[in-house]
Amino acid sequence: MTWSTQGIAELAGTTVNTVRHYHRVGLLEQPDRMSNGYKQYQVRHLVRLLKIRRLRDLGVPLDQIDEVTLDGDSSFEALRAIDADLAVSIERLQRARAEIQAILQGSSVTGVPAGFEDVAPQMSKPDQSLMLIYSQLYDDAAMQDLRDMVRAEPDYVTKEFDELPPDADETARADLAERYAPTIAHALRDYPWLLDPKEHLSKSLEVTQNTVVESLTALYNPAQLDVLARASVIAGGLLKKERGTKDENTP
Repeated sequence: MTWSTQGIAELAGTTVNTVRHYHRVGLLEQPDRMSNGYKQYQVRHLVRLLKIRRLRDLGVPLDQIDEVTLDGDSSFEALRAIDADLAVSIERLQRARAEIQAILQGSSVTGVPAGFEDVAPQMSKPDQSLMLIYSQLYDDAAMQDLRDMVRAEPDYVTKEFDELPPDADETARADLAERYAPTIAHALRDYPWLLDPKEHLSKSLEVTQNTVVESLTALYNPAQLDVLARASVIAGGLLKKERGTKDENTP
């Protein structure tokens, strides 16, 4: 007995287009044709098609099916590699499910990178957005440091900065910058890579710098940006003064 393309597709629980695709990629041999041009699929085609479906159900990529269906060590090695890939996928999906459950239970948020859930409540919406962007620019070690920095920031200074209006006067900006500077100096002292982040970048330095500048400009108002600039200059002076004091006390 032989089958048409439609018939063998129905028997195998797949579609005509899928059968044709398997022909195109070389996974399924072409059957003989009748004098009228119609294809004649035989049992061997059905068995091959069912094997392909079985392996696809197991998560084997199409381009690795031939390796898996071969006998011997090469087949085992291919299966071990696929199993390792599946383990990674399962772990990722389990983390995703745990995160979704946390969100449903109200103990997590989607506006921060993974791992920042515990510090999210003390971050403003712009801060949260900035951390999401940073997660695409910096490696895991840098993100851990940034999380620790958020946790260490004084609440009163952070709150004042978050609430600073765009039309804040000179006195308000200067005063907040003076009080914000020690926090920046402390971060620069504890995490020197902030001044030279090359080793922690997942993108090029140029892309990172441009993205950070664009993000800061879009997320914070002019007064806040002015305070950040002033506080950074003051923080640099504090660190320079500290280094000078240490040099004087060094025998």
